[in-house]
Amino acid sequence: MDRSQDAYSGGASVLAAENLRFRYGRREVLAGVSLSAAQGRIVGLLGPNGAGKTTCLNLIAGLLPLQEGRITLNGRNVSDVPLHRRARLGLGYLPQESSVFRGLTTRQNLELVLEERGAKKTERGLWIDELLERFGLSALSGAKASTLSGGERRRLEIARALALRPTLLVFDEPFAGIDPVTVQSLRHLLRGLAESGVAILLADHNIPETLKICDRATILADGAVLMEGTPEAVVADPRARAKFLGDEFKFDA
Repeated sequence: MDRSQDAYSGGASVLAAENLRFRYGRREVLAGVSLSAAQGRIVGLLGPNGAGKTTCLNLIAGLLPLQEGRITLNGRNVSDVPLHRRARLGLGYLPQESSVFRGLTTRQNLELVLEERGAKKTERGLWIDELLERFGLSALSGAKASTLSGGERRRLEIARALALRPTLLVFDEPFAGIDPVTVQSLRHLLRGLAESGVAILLADHNIPETLKICDRATILADGAVLMEGTPEAVVADPRARAKFLGDEFKFDA
C-alpha cells in the first residue's frame, strides 16, 4: 500500500493493516482483515458481537501477537513491535476500561506519562497546562481521578494518550458508559483531534454516534471485512443491513 495517499481522503496514510488473521485454538477470529487510517481522518470499525473488532484493535495496538499479516505505522513495519514501543512510534491506545490512576490527581496522571518518556520538567509543565486547558480540565487539575465523572475521566484518558503526541489514536468503545450529552461533547473533541492531523480508529457499539463521527466505516462480519465506505454508503448497502444494521435502521447524519 502506498502510504503517500489514502484512497478515501487524500491524506498521508498513518496505519495500514493488511491481511490480518488470528485464531483462538481452532476458531478463526480474523480471516484476512485489511484496513487503513489516514492523517486527519476518523475510521469506524463496526460489526455484530463476535465479529472480531476488539481482536483487530488489540492486534493493531500490539496487545496480541500477530499470527499472520502485516501492520505498518507511518510506513514502518511494526508487526512484531510490542505495545510500549508502538507508543513511542506514534500509536496511542485507549481501552474500554478506565486507564487512569484513580489515586492520583488529574495533573499527576499527565505528569506520570511524560516522566516515563523522559520529558524535561519545564517543557513537561507547559505541555500539561496546554492539555488541561484543551480538554477543559484546568479546574480539576488537583482533583483525584477517582472523583471525576465518567466524561471527565474519558477526557483525561484522551489527554494522557495525546500527551505523547501520537499520530494514531485507537479507541475501543469510547462512547461506552457516558451520557448522551457527554457523547456529543466527545464527538466534537475527537473531530477536533482529527482536524489537528491525528488519525483515529475506533470501534463502538453505539452505531449512530460512530457513523456520525467517522469519515469512513469498515464493517466486520464473521471475522472478515463485509464492506467499507462512507457512513452513507454503509447505511445504504444491503449486505450491511442484512448482516448488521437491520432493515429498519435509520441514520440522520
